[in-house]
Amino acid sequence: MNDAMIVNCVAYANGHKLPHLTLENVPALLRDPADAFVWLGLREPDEELMARIQDLFGLHELAAEDAHRAHQRPKVERYGDGLFVALRTAQLRDGQVDFGETHLFVGPRYLISVRHGASSPFTAVRARCESNPELLRKGPGFVLYAILDFVVDHYFPILDGVEDTVEQLEEQFFKGDFSPEDISLLYELKRDLVNLRRAVAPLVEVCNYLVTDVFNGLIPEDIRPYFRDVYDHALRINEAVDALRETLVMTLQISLSLSATRQNEATKKLAGWGALLATPTMVFSVYGMNFKAMPELNWSYGYPLVMGSVAVICLVLYRFLRKAGWL
Repeated sequence: MNDAMIVNCVAYANGHKLPHLTLENVPALLRDPADAFVWLGLREPDEELMARIQDLFGLHELAAEDAHRAHQRPKVERYGDGLFVALRTAQLRDGQVDFGETHLFVGPRYLISVRHGASSPFTAVRARCESNPELLRKGPGFVLYAILDFVVDHYFPILDGVEDTVEQLEEQFFKGDFSPEDISLLYELKRDLVNLRRAVAPLVEVCNYLVTDVFNGLIPEDIRPYFRDVYDHALRINEAVDALRETLVMTLQISLSLSATRQNEATKKLAGWGALLATPTMVFSVYGMNFKAMPELNWSYGYPLVMGSVAVICLVLYRFLRKAGWL
């Protein structure tokens, strides 16, 4: 069962991949004075496997517990001569944004990645690192950058998809052609953007922390500019998320304003037609009282005059309400 949770276990020396590495060989490789490091990839390991990894690499128990249980906010912590980095990953599936977590243990001779939930495999990251032996020779620091860059870059397609959906909703709202399902979708997008901001905003602090010189030789000086590039990408994503959130709020306000406007128009029309009906209703209700003495009874033009007067009053009132925009 443990083997199924081990995605990959590879060692690199002098920028090149070493063959045939297993967990049983890790202690001997770490004791070897040669400049080699291990890149171990795990997928949702159980408690038994995580305890074994903790023992092999000497991981701090608090960091190992965080990596096993997940549900961590993006952060970077230092334990002895190693780092623990927690990241939030995201994938766009059927218009919905699914979130996962990736935890990284970085030491002088190892990098361990632990993935949970929605996250893409690091096959492309490994290929990229192996195609740059000069940078891979720098050790786990460069691999840490490559994974950070991979995770951050995967936010851009998600933002593009959300932005396209928001633009479609905007067009529908401005045309007045929207349904309750569109309002529900707008709230879902707003919720996804809130979760996306929670995932991306701390990355700015993480990248800024990694650029500093507090880690001595763990991250070589010539690798730090690469982290500044990831830092710039994280800032761009944060700005894009904030802009989309403001757009969604504005779109929601516009939709509510348009709904209120349409309700007011309907109310005005109903009030206008009610005013038109009030005149004949009042006059004809008088004739429904069956008075004995009515002037029209002894005058043959009485009723035509009353009907004509009612028609003229209704016509004048109709033109007035039409001009006022109530009909």
